[in-house]
Amino acid sequence: MSRDRAPANHIVRASELPAEATMHLSQPLNENSELIMTRLSDPTGLTHLGVSLARVPPGKESFALHVHSIQEEWVYVLSGRGSVRIDDTELPIGPGDFLGFPPKGPAHLICNGGDEDLVFLQGGDRRPGDRVRFPEHGRIAFEAEGGTMAFALEAELERRPFSDWLAKK
Repeated sequence: MSRDRAPANHIVRASELPAEATMHLSQPLNENSELIMTRLSDPTGLTHLGVSLARVPPGKESFALHVHSIQEEWVYVLSGRGSVRIDDTELPIGPGDFLGFPPKGPAHLICNGGDEDLVFLQGGDRRPGDRVRFPEHGRIAFEAEGGTMAFALEAELERRPFSDWLAKK
């Protein structure tokens, strides 16, 4: 237990969180993206692990089809019914289902085709240096300075082997 925090500061009571703790998000690459999210791990002082309570309204999607380069991601469905798109396959999900996405694993997206909110816990690690690939958009994104995300067209990235950096004798 961290000695600089009171014991009660290690508990988040979601029902007592102020309205401003909830973020309403929409991923810029997906016009059908709508995610209402409340971070649960941050108020407890966790910095290496992120956990949020999330809700996707009926007819909406959580984000855009994506895959992380080094961060792991998971989802645990609490209520509602929907589907998860994993690469080109769509599978139904509902209460009690756990989804895990390793880095460089399949691209994934949560969809709510039902008539009630799809509510889930979501989380992952926060290792720095992660790159997010959006295969349907041909883009890669990474965290940049000043709290911004930088997007680049994957086809325009120049990739060179480290051997190019070795001095020629």
